Amino acid sequence: MEAASLLVWRSPRWDITILGNPSFSQLLGSPVLFLAFGLGSGLAPRAPGTVGTLVAVPIWYVASHLPFITYLCLLYAAVVVGTYICGRASAQLGVHDHSGIVWDEWVGFWIAMAAVTPSWLSLLLGFSLFRIFDILKPWPISWIDKNIDGGIGIML
Repeated sequence: MEAASLLVWRSPRWDITILGNPSFSQLLGSPVLFLAFGLGSGLAPRAPGTVGTLVAVPIWYVASHLPFITYLCLLYAAVVVGTYICGRASAQLGVHDHSGIVWDEWVGFWIAMAAVTPSWLSLLLGFSLFRIFDILKPWPISWIDKNIDGGIGIML
């Protein structure tokens, strides 16, 4: 076990173990971390947000063929679940918006692509624009990212 992934301290707020950078086996032991880390895609050593968004693409493609109201209901559920799991994962890791938490990238990409007809061009443009805006975080997103803690701050 790597030193960075060892127990650091106990959180009085959530009564959970705080980890530095979790391993894949630690993700498998925690459904919250496993989902927040995008089924493990957030463990990518470089550009975890981009890798996480790439993993969200096939899920979007399948969901994009559902009736639009069903897509929106699933999207709503993903936002609600994501707010909870991102907040819990952030508290568990002891870091606000740990770079490995990519559930928000998944949901953000799905929101960006909600009304888009699936095609290679729309996928390329949607993916590229989403990643650019997610990396640059223009105002007011940059303000929200710095000033709102917990799952809501991560999901926004």
